[in-house]
Amino acid sequence: MEKMFKKIFDKKHISRTVSYLIVIVGYIIIQLMMNTVGIKNLFKSLLVPTCCYIVAALSLNLVVGVSGELSLGHSGFMSVGAFAGILVSGLLEPYLAMGWLRLLIAMLVGGVIAGIVGLLISIPVLKLQGDYLAIVTLAFCQIIKSLLNNIYLGVDNNGLHFSFVQNKVVLSNGGRMLLSGPMGATATTRLATFTAGFLLILFALLIIYNLTYSRFGRTIMAARDNRIAAESVGIHIRNTKMLAFVISAILAGMSGALFGLNYSTLQPAKFDFNLSILILVYVVLGGLGNMTGTIFATIILYVLPELLRGLQDYRMLIYSMILILIMLVTNNQSLKEKVEALILKIKTRFLKKGSVAND
Repeated sequence: MEKMFKKIFDKKHISRTVSYLIVIVGYIIIQLMMNTVGIKNLFKSLLVPTCCYIVAALSLNLVVGVSGELSLGHSGFMSVGAFAGILVSGLLEPYLAMGWLRLLIAMLVGGVIAGIVGLLISIPVLKLQGDYLAIVTLAFCQIIKSLLNNIYLGVDNNGLHFSFVQNKVVLSNGGRMLLSGPMGATATTRLATFTAGFLLILFALLIIYNLTYSRFGRTIMAARDNRIAAESVGIHIRNTKMLAFVISAILAGMSGALFGLNYSTLQPAKFDFNLSILILVYVVLGGLGNMTGTIFATIILYVLPELLRGLQDYRMLIYSMILILIMLVTNNQSLKEKVEALILKIKTRFLKKGSVAND
């Protein structure tokens, strides 16, 4: 009986189970509210973006928390997935009537393309470390936004028409623009649903937890904790970090595709430097490597400012103060020891109860 309780209250099993339960219970409660008492339109409009930001934050935590690399290019991967998903959905619309299937295909394609971009970026980027890696990934984010601001893409009976920098696209009757430079994607058919966001969060948690607790995950964390020791036992540092980086880019691309198909109009300017910083704030506040904390932090930091519009002007100031407090607390050894002692005390009580019940 004692062994069973030790397994149940093992840190890995607790974190994984709690994450799944939070997502599932939250989804059930919100669905019941919508079907019975009803909820305001403002709250409904926040459901899909919240799911997208949760997945983006979880994927970034895989890089920052598990792999130990600081990346500021996540909004770039989201933008790649968003506009790739919008293009795929627009091209399939005349031939595929089922909206949920178009959404699924768009998310898969958006994730794959973002993963390919992440793979290409990771080849030179992962040779760097620390601040240099953050600066390069930030530059990548800005480059992606600049490219999307200059792409004009339309479709008609004669196929696709492409133009760069200047809009030279001429469409026949019945044709429509899919991308219009700084205006982005316009007249997009909205396909995103809260259920799709819920399933995407579960999928992201499944991928991240299975990777983290697998042999590859232990390899990634070994490379993070001691690079020299990991190399001495034959671990290829670059390949392990590349695996985490690419998977993170795929999940960010899928969340971006869902995000893009939640709006009828989407501009590239939405995916700027501030978005990358916000996602990083969600990760830091939730705890590096803590997926459950990341979910809570994303919900709190995204939903509350939207519901309390009066704090919008002070949002970045509040986020900066939160980051400073988190850094102070995490570097306070006495406070960390107190928290660890409290957790040990709780576990001991549960184990004693299990032993008594067994007797």
